[in-house]
Amino acid sequence: MQKVTVIIAAAGNASRMGGITKQLAQLCGKPVIVHSMEVFQRMDEVAEIIVSAKDEHADIIGAAAEKHGITKLAAIVSGGETRQGSVINGLKAASKETSLIAVHDAARPLVKEKFVRQCIRDAEIFGAAALGVPVKDTLKVVSGGLVTDTPDRSSLYAIQTPQIFRKDVYYKGVNFAVEHGLDFTDDCQLVEAVGVKVCVSPSDYFNIKITTPEDLQIAEILSKIEDK
Repeated sequence: MQKVTVIIAAAGNASRMGGITKQLAQLCGKPVIVHSMEVFQRMDEVAEIIVSAKDEHADIIGAAAEKHGITKLAAIVSGGETRQGSVINGLKAASKETSLIAVHDAARPLVKEKFVRQCIRDAEIFGAAALGVPVKDTLKVVSGGLVTDTPDRSSLYAIQTPQIFRKDVYYKGVNFAVEHGLDFTDDCQLVEAVGVKVCVSPSDYFNIKITTPEDLQIAEILSKIEDK
């Protein structure tokens, strides 16, 4: 069985949350980040969880993890100035025995284990895999308020997390980005930049990212549906 290190990115500014720290917001009686950690806590494939967070949130996250039985939490590291920097800080704390690196958004609390497992299997085969779903809406390319193109929706996917990589592949992408001063907002872009093809593993539309206060309300509703 592959040993997976999960790096949870939790250092975002939550600028669209109206002053609410989304990772620590309450969802069904628990902080959002705890829901994310619990998924990986239950999975035998996961050896450790590393959280990259703002320094002022470290003690809060640590206490919440202890309260809710997250025994796989190996470290809470300082977030970087960008998402990429935060994940790299988490990578530095990963165990040397790790075979796969999984990067997950703290604000995606409703990801399902069965999809994560498939993503792990796909990453083992292809070197890189990410959860994704076909887009539902027609998308437009807009410049100056005017539509310039309408991409074919049948080939477009909304990419979620976790995004999972063989450790050697991910390090190659990270080293390339650092050497060339590149900063990506999506982890798949790191390995795409060194020519690695990323497999899109199937997911569902429950795996939303909490970005606005409305998303938190939607997540509450989806959680109740899931419980049934």
